[in-house]
Amino acid sequence: MKRRNFLKNTAATTAGAMVIPTIVPSSVFGKNAPSNKINIGQIGCGRIARSHDMPGVMQYDVARMVAVSDVDSKRMADGKKLVEDFYNEKGNSVDVKMYGDYKEMLLNQDIDAVVISTPDHWHSQPAIEAALAGKDIYLQKPTSLTVTEGRLLSDIVHREGSILQVGTQQRSSPQFRRAAELVRNGRIGKVHTVKVGLPGDPSGPVFETGPVPSNLNFDMWLGSTPEIEYKEKLVHPQNDYSRPGWLRHENYGAGMITGWGQHHYDSAAWGMDTEYTGPVSVEAVAQFPKFGDWNVHGDFMVKQEYENGITVYTSGGFPNGIRYEGTDGWIFVTRGAYRATASDPIPEGSTKALDASSEDILRSEIGENEIHLYVSEEQHGNWLDCVQSRKQPISPVEIGHRACTVCLISHIAMKAPGILKWDPQNERFVNNDLANSMLSRPQRYPYGTDYVKR
Repeated sequence: MKRRNFLKNTAATTAGAMVIPTIVPSSVFGKNAPSNKINIGQIGCGRIARSHDMPGVMQYDVARMVAVSDVDSKRMADGKKLVEDFYNEKGNSVDVKMYGDYKEMLLNQDIDAVVISTPDHWHSQPAIEAALAGKDIYLQKPTSLTVTEGRLLSDIVHREGSILQVGTQQRSSPQFRRAAELVRNGRIGKVHTVKVGLPGDPSGPVFETGPVPSNLNFDMWLGSTPEIEYKEKLVHPQNDYSRPGWLRHENYGAGMITGWGQHHYDSAAWGMDTEYTGPVSVEAVAQFPKFGDWNVHGDFMVKQEYENGITVYTSGGFPNGIRYEGTDGWIFVTRGAYRATASDPIPEGSTKALDASSEDILRSEIGENEIHLYVSEEQHGNWLDCVQSRKQPISPVEIGHRACTVCLISHIAMKAPGILKWDPQNERFVNNDLANSMLSRPQRYPYGTDYVKR
């Protein structure tokens, strides 16, 4: 039994016989008592953790971040300081524990939940291991880097009963919910086309190799990916928290198709009512660098067809956001001025978050008997609420896996020629061995989901 549930159940069954000494401070038994807090460990202390996930969680009184883990001891120490400074300013000091290996953190029975803000190739494995350890999980997107490991993650999370929230925080932005509700309730007629604006990444030169910094466990950072010589420009900056180079190398991510694609495909599926399925065909063209160490896709175009008759086009040539087109009009939704990090690819001055072919569409009210979608005011707060209530969060693991799968099969289509027929139920391509061979990838022992004892 988890610590918080044990304490909650114990308090409930012994309340009638409990005698409270008068010398004990009342705060010990109030709503902010230590036993009522959700003790959280942070896995990965880099850019997205510091600027988004750690402050996103710590702003809630119900949460108490008590541990940090990172393969870079300098970043880990910075993470410890960030947490301790935050609580000290609120008059609630905490001694944050540090773990060079997150597996040791997962053994700590006092930790109820973890936030995973690691590079993309280190998402699925710690999430799976956290679920197996009985922890609840906040997981940055993409959910996985292969369809195979994503399916494994979703199945294990469901089996273990963990509350997993994917960091697709657009679901907690009111304009994305509003757009999806308008579309689902027929305000633009029958939807036939969705256009997703998503940029590519630039190429780069061949970077210099160098000695591995003494503060970095580079072998563990590489994890299941091939062993290579250390290049700072392919890992993360040693002197700041700017955008890391690993985002532009296919060993560690797939580029913008997964980097931002999961956000937009997740939101698009909300409006299309395809959250638990996927396209039945996908085809793509893309430019890949012919030189240099940054090798993720540049300019591209992807076409996906769904069984319900909707065709989705994705390209950097469209405005960044989602445009639903129906028989009676269109709706466009984007983040507007919101940025999760300073490097989010939104043009300056793009502030109109919701637009439509008619103002009447935007003014339309959703009736009592119409479709009303899940309401969340903030992604981290919704997760914490669900950790306590045991209800499913707004971005649960299966929906996250399905949105990520759209990204991953689109990436495969960039490399496998022709129209690929996809079976969303069995999560396989139909009669295409080349494409199916890319649904998983080799993993370097002892790292990777293949070697997790489950």
